[in-house]
This record gives sequence, structure tokens and C-alpha cells, in this order.
Amino acid sequence: MIKVLIVDDHHLVRTSLAHILASEEGIAVLGEAASGEEAVTLSRQLQPDVILMDMRMPGIGGLEATRKILRNSTDVRVLAVTGFLEENFAQRMLEFGASGFISKDTRVADMVDAIRNVFAGQRYISPDIAQRLVLAKFDSEENPFDQLSQRELQVAMMIVNCQRVAEISDRLFLSPKTVNTYRYRIFEKLAVQTDVELTHLGLKHGLVEGFETTA
Repeated sequence: MIKVLIVDDHHLVRTSLAHILASEEGIAVLGEAASGEEAVTLSRQLQPDVILMDMRMPGIGGLEATRKILRNSTDVRVLAVTGFLEENFAQRMLEFGASGFISKDTRVADMVDAIRNVFAGQRYISPDIAQRLVLAKFDSEENPFDQLSQRELQVAMMIVNCQRVAEISDRLFLSPKTVNTYRYRIFEKLAVQTDVELTHLGLKHGLVEGFETTA
């Protein structure tokens, strides 16, 4: 029996996935999490075999949640689920140890195959995402967010998703002074001066799900 934890900040998505997987032989849904923080806690408590991890959520998000979960357990498999892929974050998820990626447009049968494959220790990347990752290697345009450290990228994602310094401080267990230090480094590296400019740059390079620019 493959024990699955579903992580997504949208209630309808979580319940729909749980309903779909409940009818699949050999798969049991252990629980649902609405945030990265909750995913870390439930992963420790429930010890799932596979986690369906939404990449972009309020709080620490799927990237940091994956890092924390896989740092504490090498047995669990994380299958990232994304509605809008930025290749930079996909690469970092894989570096953190994620076993694969599927898009939210993936067919049910393919999602089930992905769960079974990563449970068996294989890597699974849906064809549309695999194509994006391959093409990204030949793209001459550099992503400015590549130069950020893991923590700086995490803070940047939280800023462009309208989280204030105090909230970031609470969620990451950092002092406001430390968060502001990261914020300063981010601004310096990306050559921006305000949160608004950072957000515009984030929109261009996919830090905010559902937005894409052609500039």
C-alpha cells in the first residue's frame, strides 16, 4: 500500500485529489496539508511514502518544505505538482531531492503512474515539464534569480507573494533584522530598489504562479 500525503493550499484541489486517489487500488491517502509548514509537521507524524507537493503556497512554500522534509527523512518521495513552471525552481527542487514533477494539467492516469514510479524509486517528470527543462538549457536569457542563495530565493518568493517582514520572520524563525539583511542582499544582487520592482521582476521570471510576461 502506497501511503500518500496531499499538500496544496486550495481546499478544492486537495479534496479532489483525495477523492480521485481513494478509488485507486494500492493507494491510501493519509492526510492533507494546506501549507508547507503543515506538510513538514504531518510528514513527521504520518510518515507517508509519497508526498504530492504544490510548489507555490503561502508561508515557506513547497521548495523549503521539501528541503526540510527530505533533510529529516530519506525514505519519503516528493512529487512536485505545479500549475506554472519556472525552470530555476524546478532545478532546485530536484537538487533538494524531489523525485519528480507533474503539472496540474496531467491526466489522472499519468498522475497515478507518477506516484507508483516514484514510490518504486524511479524519477518521473511529465513530458511538458521535461521539454521545458531541456529547452531551458539552450535559452540564452539568464534568470537573475539564479544568483540568489537558497535562503535568499525563499525570502524573495515570500516578498513577491506579499508577505511582510514580520510574517517572514515568524514563519522562518528569523529575526526581523536578519530578514531585512536578506532583503538588502536580494535587492543588491537583482539591482532593484523596492518591493514593487522585485515583484515586477518576479512576475517576469515566474515567482508568482499564474502570471507570465512576454517582455
